Amino acid sequence: MIAQLEALLTVEELDRDLYRGARQPEGRGRVFGGQVIAQALMAAARSADPERVPHSLHAYFMRAGDEQIPIIYRVNRDHDGGSFSTRRVVAFQRGEPILNMAASFQKLEQGLSHQFPMPDVPPPEALPSEAEERLKVAPQVPEKFREFFVRPRPFEIRHASPWSPLEAEPQEPVQHVWFKTVAPVSGGPEMHRAMLAWASDMHLLGTTMRPHGLSWTQPGVQTASLDHALWFHGDVRVDEWLLYSTDAPWSGRGRGFNRGMIFTREGRLVASVAQEGLMRKR
Repeated sequence: MIAQLEALLTVEELDRDLYRGARQPEGRGRVFGGQVIAQALMAAARSADPERVPHSLHAYFMRAGDEQIPIIYRVNRDHDGGSFSTRRVVAFQRGEPILNMAASFQKLEQGLSHQFPMPDVPPPEALPSEAEERLKVAPQVPEKFREFFVRPRPFEIRHASPWSPLEAEPQEPVQHVWFKTVAPVSGGPEMHRAMLAWASDMHLLGTTMRPHGLSWTQPGVQTASLDHALWFHGDVRVDEWLLYSTDAPWSGRGRGFNRGMIFTREGRLVASVAQEGLMRKR
C-alpha cells in the first residue's frame, strides 16, 4: 500500500513546468484534498533548486476532484531570490481548475529557535487502532459510505483523545492523534514531506464537528475542505510515529476553522497546519 501511495505522489513531467498526477487506483469518488496538495507540492519542488526545501504552502480548493481521472499540474516560477523561491501551482481536471496553491522554498540556514511543547498524551502502543474501531461499528454506517469507511488506508492511526468513529456525543473541539505509514517509505525527504502534506488534511474537519456531535457519515452532513495552509519546520519521517494535535477555535456561517501541530515522538515540532472547511447540517 505504501508503494502504491509513493507511485500516486510521484508526478510525471509532460513538459517544462507541466506535470500529471496519477489517478487513485480503484477510485470512484471525490479526490482526497491531501492527495491534490501532495501532488502539487511534488510538482512545485521539481521546478526549484534541490538545495531549497519547502517551508510553507497555501492552497485553495475550488472544485471537487474526480478519483477516476488523472490531475494536470501547471507550475509558475514566480520568484527566485537569494534565499527563497516562490511557486504557484494550478491543478486541472477536464480543463477546469480544482486547486490553486502557492509554495515557498528556502535555502536552509541557522537561526533563533523555540517551539511549543508537545501535549502529554498516552503513547501509541497503549491505544487501539482506528481501523479496528471502524470495523466494530461498520454495520451502523449508511451503506453508501460503508465501503469507504472500512477500506484500508496508507496510515495507521491511533486516537489519544476521546473519540468515537461515529461521533454521536458532543466533545471538546480538540484532538490528539498518532499516525505513521503502515510500512517503511523508500523515497527520500521530498516523498516524506509530500506524505506529510497528504496526512495533514486528516482529522481537521473532524475536530470542528466534535462540539456538535457530528460525523460525515451522518445523514444531512455536508463537509469539504475550503483552504489549507501547511508550514514545514524541520525534517520528518512519516514512517515513524507522529502526533497530530488539532483544535478548532471557531465554527459558524457554514464554516469551521481548524489548527494543527505535528510533533515527532521525541517532542520536536515539525509542522503546523491551518484549514477552513465547509460544514453544513441540512
